[in-house]
Amino acid sequence: MKILGIDSSGLVASVAIVEDDNLLGEFSMNYKKTHSETLLPMLDQLAKMIELDLNTIDAIAVSGGPGSFTGLRIGSATAKGLGLALNKPLIHIPTVDALAYNLCGHRDMVCPLMDARRNQTYTGLYEFEGNAMHTLLEQCAVGIDEIVAKINETERVVVFLGDGVPVFADYIKENCKVPYTYALAHNNRQRAASVATLGMVYYAKGKTETAAEHTPDYLRLSQAERERMEREKHHA
Repeated sequence: MKILGIDSSGLVASVAIVEDDNLLGEFSMNYKKTHSETLLPMLDQLAKMIELDLNTIDAIAVSGGPGSFTGLRIGSATAKGLGLALNKPLIHIPTVDALAYNLCGHRDMVCPLMDARRNQTYTGLYEFEGNAMHTLLEQCAVGIDEIVAKINETERVVVFLGDGVPVFADYIKENCKVPYTYALAHNNRQRAASVATLGMVYYAKGKTETAAEHTPDYLRLSQAERERMEREKHHA
């Protein structure tokens, strides 16, 4: 089983190839470039380095949202284009689930935090029983105050990760009443290897879709859509 993973849902652009229990290659960038410039060249370079014929992959796992609206569209378009060209199924992986999967096997409760601006975060709560991930709170878009309040209610030790950590660190320090830690640099951002590995689990359960069927899951309206609705409300 060989899965291509793609994640461009946040600041990181990442592609990976996982075959059974082996990560054959991963290319991740978290530096100033736009995903439209980097994603396909990264995949092309990775394929050359590991002598990969893309026709030999079984499926394409893509981080399907929530996240950056532009980033998700680029990742989605890339996955759909490859799926159509190669005639391969897609696997829609929830972004927050994939982020939590970076810490597969962790003993503490896992809370990904993606910065959704305006004190909002894309988040969820997860725990692991061995390598099996259990969702305690499905991915959602909420205020940082809401998720920290839920964590306090659990009275459980928690580990935070994601690009929301530096944004909300002060709030967490002042308001989180349970012991907590932060994930380290090698696994605290989106990784296509996690998308692909979780994609293996989904594939085994038959949770695939065609390239034509795939659409990103934004969880909330874009800023442009919110502003348009505000204007329409005032003119009504």
